Amino acid sequence: MSSRTGKLPALLNALGPYLGLVLIITLFSLPAELRRTFLSGGNFKIIFIQTVIVATGALGMTMIIISGGIDLGVGSTVALTSVAGATLLLHGCPAPAAAALTVLAGGLIGLLNGGIIAGLRMMPFIVTLGMMGIARGTAKWLANSQTVNPPDNPVNALMAMSEPDTLLPLPPAVWLTLALAAAMSLVLRRTVFGRYVFAIGANEAAARLCGVRVRWQKVGIYTFAGLFFGLAGLLQLSRLTQGDPSIANGLELDMIAAVVIGGASLNGGTGSVSGSLIGALIMAVLRNGSNQMGLETYMQEIVIGAVIIFAVACDKLRHRGRPA
Repeated sequence: MSSRTGKLPALLNALGPYLGLVLIITLFSLPAELRRTFLSGGNFKIIFIQTVIVATGALGMTMIIISGGIDLGVGSTVALTSVAGATLLLHGCPAPAAAALTVLAGGLIGLLNGGIIAGLRMMPFIVTLGMMGIARGTAKWLANSQTVNPPDNPVNALMAMSEPDTLLPLPPAVWLTLALAAAMSLVLRRTVFGRYVFAIGANEAAARLCGVRVRWQKVGIYTFAGLFFGLAGLLQLSRLTQGDPSIANGLELDMIAAVVIGGASLNGGTGSVSGSLIGALIMAVLRNGSNQMGLETYMQEIVIGAVIIFAVACDKLRHRGRPA
C-alpha cells in the first residue's frame, strides 16, 4: 500500500505540467468568440514560434537548476551573442561560420561562469548576477549602443514564418529545438554526465565523496548550458533580423519559470527536459490567450507571476516531509 502512495505523488509530478497545459488551453477555449481564432493552426504556429527562444534557453537552464545552480545573466548573454552574430554577418562572415561562432560565444560565457563558480567556490547567484552586467555592457559597447543590421542572410530563415494561416510548415527553429530536447533528455537520463548532474543537485557533498569531480562537472554544466544560451541568441537574431543590445531583459526569469513550472526544484536534484518544454509552452499560451482576450500587459504579468508562485508552492509541498 505504501508503494502505491509513494508512486502517486511521482505520477502527479510527472503529469502535472501536461495537465496544466491542457487546463489553460481549455480555459481559453471556453469563450465562443475566442475559440475559433485561439484554436486555429495559424495561432498555434505563432505560439510555437514564441516558445522557441525560451524553450531553447530552458534546455540549458534545466541542467543548471537540476545541479542546484542558477544563471541570472541569460538575458544579457542572449543580447550579447545576438549582437556578436549580427556584427559578424555585417562584416561579411559566412552565415554558417557566424552561426557557429555565435553559439560558441555563449559557451565561452558559460565557461567563464562555471570556472569562477567552481574555481573560486562562489555562489552562482552572485557570479551570474555580475555576468549579467558584464555581458550587457559588452553588448552595448560592441554595438555602439545601437542596433546592428546585417544584410539578408540564411540565418533569418531559422525563424521565418511561411503560410501564417496554417500550422504547417513550422519554421526550422521549432524542429531544431525539438531535436535538441530529445538529445538532451537522453544525455541527462542515459549518460554518466547526466547522472552526475542529478547527483550534484541532490547532495553535492555525497557526490564528492562518491568520487564525482564536482568542480569540473560544474564547469562542464555551465559551459554546456552556455551553448544553448548562445543558440537562443542566434534564434533571437533570426527572429528580429538584427542584433539589439537592449533586448532580452528578464528573459532569464522566463527560462527559470519554465523550468520550475515544468516540475524542477530550485533546491536541485529533480527536473526534466520535457517538463521544461511544457513549462515554456504554458507561458507562451498564457501570453497568447491573454492578448487575444484583450488583457492589458500589466494583467498578463500578474497572471504569469501568480502561476510561477503557484508552481514554486507546489514544489515546496512535494518536498515537505522528505528527509534532508
